[in-house]
Amino acid sequence: MTPPALVQRIEIDGRPATAENLLWPALVNTGHFTAMQVRGGKVRGIDLHLDRLDAATRELFGRGLDGERVRGLIRHILRGDPAGASAIDDASVRVHVHAPEGEPSLMVTVRPPTVLPAAMADRARALMSVPYQRPFAHIKHLGGFGQARYGELARRAGFDDALLTGPGGQISEGAVTNIAFCEQTPGGPRIVWPNAPHLAGITMRLIEARLPAAGLPTAHAPVTLADLPSYTAAFVTNAWGVSPVRRVDSVAYAVDEKLMETVAGVYEEVSWDTV
Repeated sequence: MTPPALVQRIEIDGRPATAENLLWPALVNTGHFTAMQVRGGKVRGIDLHLDRLDAATRELFGRGLDGERVRGLIRHILRGDPAGASAIDDASVRVHVHAPEGEPSLMVTVRPPTVLPAAMADRARALMSVPYQRPFAHIKHLGGFGQARYGELARRAGFDDALLTGPGGQISEGAVTNIAFCEQTPGGPRIVWPNAPHLAGITMRLIEARLPAAGLPTAHAPVTLADLPSYTAAFVTNAWGVSPVRRVDSVAYAVDEKLMETVAGVYEEVSWDTV
């Protein structure tokens, strides 16, 4: 997968970014964000995004965050302006929350949409395990030097990204993804999500809630690097969608087309919500 494209638009509290109002987000990493894919002005799981932003704002800054304010700012940056900027229907959007004067300030950025390859084999990811866990992992916070650095080291080593682990090789999450493993049980396949500290991603939450109805029960349990050979398949999720894992370190997984068809199908059936 290619690196994210450059930002097309940036607004802070509904106004075009300037050198002055970019100083705080450029220099201060105390904040958090959410990332989403927009198609036709709609987003999957918008309520989960709004809940995430509100909860993290309350925890970090002691203030709530009105979901309608967030939605209005996203609509504003996408619809363009009278000066000539055209409306954008499809995009990668991020909402960043800072509090430069104690009150939440929202920076919204727009990039071109991210589209995964149609074939699962072309999406398959190779992950390199690294000894790192995100601090305050339940928050999608800014300032993630560790995960970014390990991700870069993984790519230099020929992998697609890093897999974050803790003491004893306990797996928590990917550098920018959640990860799940498939195990065969007497009753059939089961999806296992590592229960080490991690961010409960929006795509993960949308999929996990719907997998049992598709015949794939799920569980949260410890998963270590030593356990990897016992699983038959793995996949990762993030705002881009769902991708199979073809390798973790030296442990290879075949792309389970049936499994991935089910998981991807569950995600595709999630309704798109109007922003």
